[in-house]
Amino acid sequence: MVARVLLADDHAAVRAGLRMLLDSADDIEVVGEAADGVEAVERARELRPDVVVMDIRMPRKDGIAAAAELHGVADVLVLTSYGDDANVFDALRAGASGFLLKDADAETLVEAVRTIARGDGLISPAVTRGLIAEFARSRPAYAPIAVDGAGLANLTPRETEVLALIGEGMSNAEIAGELGMAEATVKSHVTRVLAKLGLANRVQAAIFAREQGR
Repeated sequence: MVARVLLADDHAAVRAGLRMLLDSADDIEVVGEAADGVEAVERARELRPDVVVMDIRMPRKDGIAAAAELHGVADVLVLTSYGDDANVFDALRAGASGFLLKDADAETLVEAVRTIARGDGLISPAVTRGLIAEFARSRPAYAPIAVDGAGLANLTPRETEVLALIGEGMSNAEIAGELGMAEATVKSHVTRVLAKLGLANRVQAAIFAREQGR
């Protein structure tokens, strides 16, 4: 499967660099570019990419607002500087599937796009645990993650365990090792958790789990 990618950044040089890196991978194709959030939403709806690689700070419409409009259209991978851009927390709450530091190397960027294209959230234990912890302490601009109350009550004990481990920033492989089950089984549990709670992706599940103190 070839992952189709849309690049959204207001700097043409950044887009050119990203295109060069991603097009070098056999399983990734850059299908379009956008110079601001409005264009990103329009192009995503037109091209239906698998992943939108999105900057946060762009003219006309920022990456947070754009991500919020792309539910069901494409998964969003936010590129940001973690130490400087606190808006990343609101981007994840708005439905972005993951984030990556702008100083990431080429291999990390390519693998991040592959991860998001597979439908997984970019939950890197080395980085995202700190992100989620900081998010839980920060004052969000968006309302708390809302879930289906009936779905929450209907989680099985195993699904509740999986949700808690997602909240700790664990990958499917790590959860499988922790609970002694196959990674494919974990993926099925994650899918059911998201469906029951009405959440867009595992990043929202992780944030929700932290908010609930699970």
